[in-house]
Amino acid sequence: MGNNHFYAMLSRMKYINRWGLMRNTRDENISEHSLEVAFIAHALGIIHNEIFGGNIDAQRLALIGMYHDVTEIITGDMPTPVKYYSPVIRNAYAEVERVAKDELLEGLPEKMRKYYDGLLLETEEESKLWRFVKAADKLSALIKCLEEQQMGNKDFADAQSTIEKFLKDLELPEADYFMKEFLPAYSMTLDKSGARQGE
Repeated sequence: MGNNHFYAMLSRMKYINRWGLMRNTRDENISEHSLEVAFIAHALGIIHNEIFGGNIDAQRLALIGMYHDVTEIITGDMPTPVKYYSPVIRNAYAEVERVAKDELLEGLPEKMRKYYDGLLLETEEESKLWRFVKAADKLSALIKCLEEQQMGNKDFADAQSTIEKFLKDLELPEADYFMKEFLPAYSMTLDKSGARQGE
């Protein structure tokens, strides 16, 4: 890759489709998924602060959400059943992600790299924030499952059950709150959701 390719590579996120093993009624790329994760991660931070009396940087959560899948520009989207099939595959993929992160960072001037290093892969220093982003990632995937099933696509039924179990086991009150208060609207028509057009 040539020098200063970082932002040009980011623009290629729209070409990386998710859910490669599944029949999709509508394709989803990692660019749109990452934006949705950023929205939800930011919401979880606000919920944490305002509903549960916490003190977390919701803006930082949004930023991490934006960048959380950037290494997939190089690695592609590895389907979850494959990624977690065995510890050997998971460890090998983690190493591939680290190499991809370093390759992407090489596309920035050295003085800029420190601002992105902690955004592309989880760091120990921000593990608490990454827990919220992982929840947002799963909530986005759950929304995709709901949308596909509303279109009559039953291929996502098992994925939905697996994701719901993951979120329950995560024991993150903010994610539970989001599911209770906001998830039902994703199954509503535009008129019923209150977002009427043409008025």
